[in-house]
Amino acid sequence: MRQYLFLAIAGACGAVAAQTPATNPMPDGSRDMFIGIGAQSEPRYEGARDNRTRPLPVIQVQWSNGIFVSSMSLGWHLSQSPSMEFGPMLTLSPRRDRDGLSYGAGGVSEGAGARMGFASADPVGFEPEAGDDGDRLRDMDVIQRRVLAGGFFNYYLSPKLRLTNTLSYGSGRRHNGAQLHTALQYMMEDVAPHHCVVLSAGLSLANGAENRTWFGVTEAEADRAGMRAYRPGAGVQEVRAGVRWNWALSPAWILTSGATVSRLVGDAKHSPLVERPTNYSVSTALAYRF
Repeated sequence: MRQYLFLAIAGACGAVAAQTPATNPMPDGSRDMFIGIGAQSEPRYEGARDNRTRPLPVIQVQWSNGIFVSSMSLGWHLSQSPSMEFGPMLTLSPRRDRDGLSYGAGGVSEGAGARMGFASADPVGFEPEAGDDGDRLRDMDVIQRRVLAGGFFNYYLSPKLRLTNTLSYGSGRRHNGAQLHTALQYMMEDVAPHHCVVLSAGLSLANGAENRTWFGVTEAEADRAGMRAYRPGAGVQEVRAGVRWNWALSPAWILTSGATVSRLVGDAKHSPLVERPTNYSVSTALAYRF
């Protein structure tokens, strides 16, 4: 059942750790593929007050040579040890405009698990604070999609406990933003027949360039928006906890659902762009195994 353990669905945004599927030994020349569709409710952008719900395409493919596509990441398992997983990885970082985060039309050519982006609307009953029109991204520069280079290193502390580390580099105006995601993931296979639950807790660290990309406000942006300029530094950016539930309906069909709670900390939390430092996302999807 290990092949179900880290079935990854499209992440919430650029700051969410890429999920690398566990190494799945298979005969030479073979591959293991999941494709499906579901729905996800997530913040409009990191630190936004409002969530939005949208379709969620799912794709995960592993080949016997170690190459995998998972969510918006392309990687290569190089380790031959059953207790370690490591290798290089490319990740698609999302676009952010005044509507929030968007990945455009989903498709393998644009990044595995790319999602369909929609303009967001303020939730019913939301009353902007004084001096806040409810759209703090309105006068911010657009952050373009980018392919980030990096790698991953995962270590099994026990057959059910995995320490994951993912490093990405290349964001920001000068392509020098870096981010490290680290987490502990604990698998419970024996909850019930055909069910697997994975609990996780982790944090994200960012250098100054990464934090300034997503949470900084330049002098020009501050003049346009009528807010204070803000130049965050490096440090812990976010802490989070999550749960993933995979239900094998049959040998071919799997229902994968998840929930994550995250909280911005440090300089990211104090950005004038942040409306609410604590956010949540929930998702569910039905996938078919080929």
